[in-house]
Amino acid sequence: MHSFYKITLLSGCLLITACTNSPDAPEYIASQSLAPYTQPSYQAYLEETHQWLEQHRVFVSNDKQTELDAVMPFELIPENPNGQGILLVHGLGDSPYSYHDIAPILAADGFLVRVMLLPGHGSKPADLSLPEIEDWQKAVLHQYQLLNKKVQGVWLGGFSTGANLVTELAYQEPQVKGLLLFSPAFKPRNGLAFLSPLASKFVNWESKVKEDNYTRYNSLAMKGAATYYATSKVVREDIEKQTYPKPTFMMLAEADETIDSQYAVDAFSQQFTHPHSEVLWFGESHFADPRITSFSMHLPEQKILSASHVSLGFSPSNPVYKRDGLIRFCFHQQPIDIPKDCSKVDSDKVWFAAYGDGDESTVRARTSWNPYFTQSMQKMTHFLQTSTSNSD
Repeated sequence: MHSFYKITLLSGCLLITACTNSPDAPEYIASQSLAPYTQPSYQAYLEETHQWLEQHRVFVSNDKQTELDAVMPFELIPENPNGQGILLVHGLGDSPYSYHDIAPILAADGFLVRVMLLPGHGSKPADLSLPEIEDWQKAVLHQYQLLNKKVQGVWLGGFSTGANLVTELAYQEPQVKGLLLFSPAFKPRNGLAFLSPLASKFVNWESKVKEDNYTRYNSLAMKGAATYYATSKVVREDIEKQTYPKPTFMMLAEADETIDSQYAVDAFSQQFTHPHSEVLWFGESHFADPRITSFSMHLPEQKILSASHVSLGFSPSNPVYKRDGLIRFCFHQQPIDIPKDCSKVDSDKVWFAAYGDGDESTVRARTSWNPYFTQSMQKMTHFLQTSTSNSD
């Protein structure tokens, strides 16, 4: 998810028509309609989504197949099935690539894994101006229903905005086995995020950035930010109204620059009541709740200062997001003698942190991988094995 909501800059834009956009490059012009998402089978969904993306995606490189592979929904069939399935939902502006490293581990544990593409994603940033919250809710419900016909029980997993959508659905569907939540965006960190629905009526873009990352959008349509906020409002109402009794596995970064991770961990301790539920907390705080395990992110020997919103689900060997991967999220401010594009600096000279954390005397970029990925996945696997063996 984007580190969005520069709302303090929007108050002026609400009064200045020049803040709306003049004719733009193709990636900033929305498609005529969303891709269809209520196909009668998952195979039809894959085929029609592939056709639609081929026609509507604005590619950022010459390698169209690699880009399509990254953003396409996908299914992993386990060699030794345990009879259960997991539906995974990505975050705002992201794509199924969010589960590049996690999904194979779940399939190896015996789960039929399906990763969906939320409407408005995978094609071009302007398409995030098209979906309403109902589109996302209906798409997730439909994919859940399709998967539920194939297995004897379904788990739901979500990253960021996706975590909001699957948690809401789990409250509505008591037969859901449990939840896997990665950086759940229950509450935005920016206290002015509630203004995004109003801002979206006057301003087209929260940010417009060169599109060079084939796994996700760099730019964010303000309407997309508003729709995310709607998901957070709905899921908070659910969480604060009633407890959630099913097993829940959650991963949170203390320094998360996008979401209020303290709200999420407090909600877990108070409202997620299953004894086998578990939180992995990436930061320096420790908690009285024995279900929460802390991993220190003070890792100077690795030049890591903190975990970021996007880092928890990626392996240190991920080709795009590892330390010297294809993409580096440079901080906007760098030391005076360093180029703003810190990707030109050797990776062993860069310090990694959440946005807004660090020292301007060092070259800094956003942490984009989890140094504890192996331990995290071992914890997740143990959680699922314990939960499934003790399920009704």
